[in-house]
Amino acid sequence: MATAGDPDILSDFIVPPNVTNVDGSFFTFTGLRTLVTGGQPITNFNVSKVSLAQFPALNGQSVSYAVLEYAAGTPSPPHTHPRASELLFLIRGTLQVGFVDTTNKLFTQTLQTGDMFVFPKGLVHGQSSYDLS
Repeated sequence: MATAGDPDILSDFIVPPNVTNVDGSFFTFTGLRTLVTGGQPITNFNVSKVSLAQFPALNGQSVSYAVLEYAAGTPSPPHTHPRASELLFLIRGTLQVGFVDTTNKLFTQTLQTGDMFVFPKGLVHGQSSYDLS
């Protein structure tokens, strides 16, 4: 049997060696602002990742973030995240989501704007957009 996961850190947070001044800005990521200030209509499936590479304050926190933008009719193929659950929050439109548990039971839901959904760690899941109005 094999297991994987992030080790617990022995401090509140980890400061990279090149950072000398830790204040509130260290814990702030501003790279997603363009997603909420308007822009071009969504025509493709786009992913904006926020992981340790983009946001060093995540080091040791066992969390990352991604914003997925779907054009109508665009699916996200079935996939898994073996080391973490995925929490999804729908900002706009309608999204069909689903996962299969370890007994092969399918769970599906049609999300509306403002809904949140969790995909449990390690389970096959996917989603598809039908309406971005």
